[in-house]
Amino acid sequence: MRTSTLGLFTLKETPAEAELASHRLMLRAGMIRPVAAGIYTWLPLGLRVLRRVEQAVREEMNRAGAAELLMPAIQPAELWQESNRWTKYGPELLRLTDRHGRLFCFGPTHEEVITDLARREIRSYRELPLTFYQIQTKFRDEIRPRFGVMRAREFVMKDAYSFHVSEASLREGYDRMRDAYHRVFQRLGLEARAVAADSGAIGGRYSHEFHVLAEAGEDRLALSDTGSYAANVELAETRPPEGSRAPARRPLEKVRIGSPVPPGGSPAGGAHIRIELVKSPSGDFHAIALCAGHELNPVKAAHVLGYAEPVSPAEWNGRYPQDAAHLGPLDLPCPLVADHAAAHLADFSAWANAPDQLWQGVNWGRDCPEPPAHDLRLVTNGDPSPDGVGRLRLVRGIEVGHIFQLGTEYSERLHAYFQDESGSEKPLWMGCYGIGVSRIVAAAIEQHHDEWGILWPMPLAPFDVVIAPIGGKTSPRVWETACALETELESQGCQTLLDDRDLRPGSMFADLDLIGIPQRIVVSERGLAENQIEWRDRKSRTTRPLPRERAGAMVLDRMRTSS
Repeated sequence: MRTSTLGLFTLKETPAEAELASHRLMLRAGMIRPVAAGIYTWLPLGLRVLRRVEQAVREEMNRAGAAELLMPAIQPAELWQESNRWTKYGPELLRLTDRHGRLFCFGPTHEEVITDLARREIRSYRELPLTFYQIQTKFRDEIRPRFGVMRAREFVMKDAYSFHVSEASLREGYDRMRDAYHRVFQRLGLEARAVAADSGAIGGRYSHEFHVLAEAGEDRLALSDTGSYAANVELAETRPPEGSRAPARRPLEKVRIGSPVPPGGSPAGGAHIRIELVKSPSGDFHAIALCAGHELNPVKAAHVLGYAEPVSPAEWNGRYPQDAAHLGPLDLPCPLVADHAAAHLADFSAWANAPDQLWQGVNWGRDCPEPPAHDLRLVTNGDPSPDGVGRLRLVRGIEVGHIFQLGTEYSERLHAYFQDESGSEKPLWMGCYGIGVSRIVAAAIEQHHDEWGILWPMPLAPFDVVIAPIGGKTSPRVWETACALETELESQGCQTLLDDRDLRPGSMFADLDLIGIPQRIVVSERGLAENQIEWRDRKSRTTRPLPRERAGAMVLDRMRTSS
């Protein structure tokens, strides 16, 4: 392909709205253009990368035994009402009304539609297991779309759904799909990890997220430094401290501190307990005791208490006289639970309901009631790994896939049953498997870029090689050589871009570095005078001369060994 027919619209300046490297580089490289908040046009260069992701995903889904179908993007409200998600899903669900006043939504996911299909078509255990998938545009009305296609409202997703006769069969299908996901990311040249995760709005009892490791990631992951443990910090467990709690040795005393400490702060020195407040849907308050320096895990709190919505100081102060920002475990007017680490402390300090007053020498059971102890905090760097192997290190990741064992949750709600061997009606066991196809493109850039632009792994690159003829408009020999190389490479299946713009070498090379094509061939009069062309590797920025007659074959060898 020629740049003149591709439509290569690069930008020299960085758009002001671009915060992440991927957003900045996708705009500058002419891969996407914004249409509205969180909605983008994919330009030809970007679409070529998107299609490469789709190809890898499609081939691995087929290899895993899934059959491709295509479901409607617009879904009737009745199905979502049957599953109880019409209101539960929240404002991210874009609701629509047609001319007859009937309610629909633009599908953010397709559990309801696929379950409706299954209940109409699947009759017997003899037809199972079955797995279907699609690659389709979705829409989620993000409250604050940002970071380009990383957090867009409209996006391309692969979603797959499996149906089984039993939980054992579901686990087999789940493991097969997890293996397929690992193959997808390996094929695309991405460093990705599967981590245990919370199932969130999709539901189900067991799930894994797949993350591309990158500093720009929104998610924090906990990985064992010497073992295989990996989990999202929302789900990562902390182990209770070993041994018994130390006995009380200090008397309880209230002291004034020299200068007030702001809300959320803690006084210097010694073990200190702080209190966080959460509320139930009915407005009841619950206090949670944490060690200073530890952060509450809302997911764990919700599992223990059934709720974890934070309480504002105004809500607390409107009901109780104690200072909400400086609460301690003494004289609390609401129930208290403690994180394991906080419950293990003795002779600790705690706030005394004022920014300049502190209790010291506080002990559970002696000075305040012994609280129920649970795992309620986020893990930190250096915590023991929950599986007992090594210690945890926290890294950043970009979620690009999520798989779920849904069990019978949706099939029971939507009455999707099959007949087992005895003729009894049983609910279908279901799995759900999503990959963010368009998000993978941005995640790959976050993991592979430098100060000059994108560094595409060969399997993701929009083109395998770019030919840069220097002075091609004025030198017939340069132009003919470039065209001959283009023909030779494309005849061997090499995706080739020929830059036929009349640009100075510096401008041309800057653009080609920006768009990140792995190999560059420079054809010039100076090189041809010595029967050579120049080959350049985008990632290492190394160059070397190649003999003209062997250049095409050597480029093809390089492409095949890098794929």
